[in-house]
Amino acid sequence: MKNKKYIFLILILIIAILTLTGQGCKKKEKKQVVQKMEINWWGLWDSQDIFQDQITVYQKARPGVKINYRKLTITEYEKEVVDALAAGKGPDIWLIHNTWLPKHIDKLAPMPDSVMTSDIYRETFVDVAANDLTGFDGKIYGIPFSVDTLALYYNKDLLGTAGIAAPPQNWTEFKEDVKKLTRTDAFGNITLAGAAMGTAKNVNRAIDILYLLMLQNGTEMTDEKRTKATFDAKARTAEGETYVPGLDALIFYTDFANPKKAVYTWNSIMPYSIDAFVEEKAAMMFNYSYQDATIKAKAPKLNYAVAPVPQIEGTTKKVNFANYWAAVVSKTSPNQELAWDFLAYMAKKENIKGYVEVTKRPASRRDVIEEQLADPFLKVFAEQALTAKSWYQIDSAAIEGIFSNLIEGVALGEKDPEKGLKEAVDQVTALMKVKGK
Repeated sequence: MKNKKYIFLILILIIAILTLTGQGCKKKEKKQVVQKMEINWWGLWDSQDIFQDQITVYQKARPGVKINYRKLTITEYEKEVVDALAAGKGPDIWLIHNTWLPKHIDKLAPMPDSVMTSDIYRETFVDVAANDLTGFDGKIYGIPFSVDTLALYYNKDLLGTAGIAAPPQNWTEFKEDVKKLTRTDAFGNITLAGAAMGTAKNVNRAIDILYLLMLQNGTEMTDEKRTKATFDAKARTAEGETYVPGLDALIFYTDFANPKKAVYTWNSIMPYSIDAFVEEKAAMMFNYSYQDATIKAKAPKLNYAVAPVPQIEGTTKKVNFANYWAAVVSKTSPNQELAWDFLAYMAKKENIKGYVEVTKRPASRRDVIEEQLADPFLKVFAEQALTAKSWYQIDSAAIEGIFSNLIEGVALGEKDPEKGLKEAVDQVTALMKVKGK
């Protein structure tokens, strides 16, 4: 009896232990709760098909996450995004032009160091991206997938007919080639322009060409604190001579539309520059890689090629001009961390490589640029991205209007170059004081 009593007590103890530890009954399996999160991405130029493979892979790796892509048109893009953000209905991710950061930085969330430090960013992407997309706080605000640059498009047949074996490498050669190429009729009308250059309204990206010339010539576009425009400031040569690099660049550009100059080759009644080039009424023009598709569509049999933009003769430091878009994250986004995580994923080498292969654009990543140097067409733009520059613009659209009026005024003889440049400086400085507050 005594043994049975002990056995009974032991059984009760075992049952109690099993009950307390939960091992005496079947444990209910908890259902894993997946948090659903959506990222709304508003883009330009590219359809969703271009990104779909990357989006699918990202979503599979993160159950519950959905990326919604919407393509907008450029006409109302900026206004539509800004209005939507103000109404609390804006995108988590959108695009800014490389000159838009000063105007929209108050609407953006900086990239966390956990995603990518600024040092790694500079090692990964070309210098101009880091310079354009870094705020006064030292934070990075955008990631570009591509960086385009101005290049020289030239008609191989027209250069060959003029006895020019290769495109000009410097501006001295460029001027000589323009003189050889230009043709006029008995009345002095230009029948063939050596280059589409000299005015603003009928030259595509004329303002960028002038910016390029100014930057190549060493023009300091703004002061160090970015509080005023300084592109009329004086500088000194190595020999100690004083000159105004911005003024020299302005005169150089508008001389091509000045009938009194030997390089006169263009005027305000010439066709639009792209049309003149495809119709073989202009032997050379400056433009970006994305215009190649336009040229091929308009003139599929045109015998042309692309070369690097000329540099100043004797210089050892190349300067090119950049034009590109960068993906940014809205400050009002409830999913900022996820949005940046997605952009970091999109910016990986394999994804940037896939993007530029499909879109036929020059890359933003240095390691992908190395691979593009083997591409017959893209190598010019890709290599130039490594030495490309831009400059701080408080309101790029307004400044473009100021420079357009400056070029037109000087080209038509309505403005003295020096006085016109000073007036433009004052106008840009006024913008900086008003919008910079």
